[in-house]
Amino acid sequence: MTDTARAQTAATTVADSTATSAPAAPTTGERASLSRDAWRELRARPTVWAATITLLIMTALAAAPGILTTLLTEGGDRCDLVNSKVGPSAGHPFGFDLQGCDYLAQVIRGTRPSLVAGLAVTAASLLIAVVLGLLSGFYGGWLDALVSRITDIFFGLPFVLGATVILVAFPDHGLGAMVLVLTALGWTTMTRIMRGQVMALTGADYVRAARMLGARPLRLMMRHILPNAITPVIVVAMLNVGAVISGEATLDFLGVGLQYPQVSWGLQLNAAQAFVLDYPHLLLFPALFLSATVLSFILLGDAVRDAFDPRLK
Repeated sequence: MTDTARAQTAATTVADSTATSAPAAPTTGERASLSRDAWRELRARPTVWAATITLLIMTALAAAPGILTTLLTEGGDRCDLVNSKVGPSAGHPFGFDLQGCDYLAQVIRGTRPSLVAGLAVTAASLLIAVVLGLLSGFYGGWLDALVSRITDIFFGLPFVLGATVILVAFPDHGLGAMVLVLTALGWTTMTRIMRGQVMALTGADYVRAARMLGARPLRLMMRHILPNAITPVIVVAMLNVGAVISGEATLDFLGVGLQYPQVSWGLQLNAAQAFVLDYPHLLLFPALFLSATVLSFILLGDAVRDAFDPRLK
């Protein structure tokens, strides 16, 4: 099962469970109590702590690669072809890459594009999903029909294949263009879930009561519907970060994503494929960082889903 499929399955599970309990009118105190219970459960899970620590380390590597490269390597930025593909040693724990650059330094530099892409694409997709899902689910009618048909069209475009076709058509692109392309292909699942949640809540008794008391549509959406509809979308957003990072690395590996002299884990895996038998360290270390990051987001998303799933209470 792919990361995108896993995210969709997990999100559907949360959406169904939340939709089942949606008509109940949760008070502020009840929501706070449920949130406290969920966070208490999350803090008690070792996998949550392991995933959180891993992601904090990756964030530090992405935020200050130069400082950490200087601290962790000898001669960080210096490259010498004499050292090309030399394996790990005491002063260079990851060895050297094809250009004779310290491989630990290069793997650290590859952290930023992947995290930026994953977080930026997910944040943009989440914003689109909240706006479109909230409006289409609340108002229905022609607006809902239009959003649904557009969503169906984008659902028919495979994530990686669609991005490959677009990026091949526009070869002069960087990280910003990749974020735009991946966002254009990645907002559909969250929008569909948000729409379903809003439709379930619009007919709830407490929403109808607020409407009869004169609450305007904006207040109904922002105060009564959005806080109770957003949880499943947040869960799938967390899972989506890992899927986007995998997608970005796949595009780089296929040669249609970032291009040299930019540095990313996907590019490093692409360069290592021809030497994997003789120099396995070239494949091992970027694959390890990529897998650890994606797995951490998946574990964190699964834990949040379980903690907020009312059927497990």
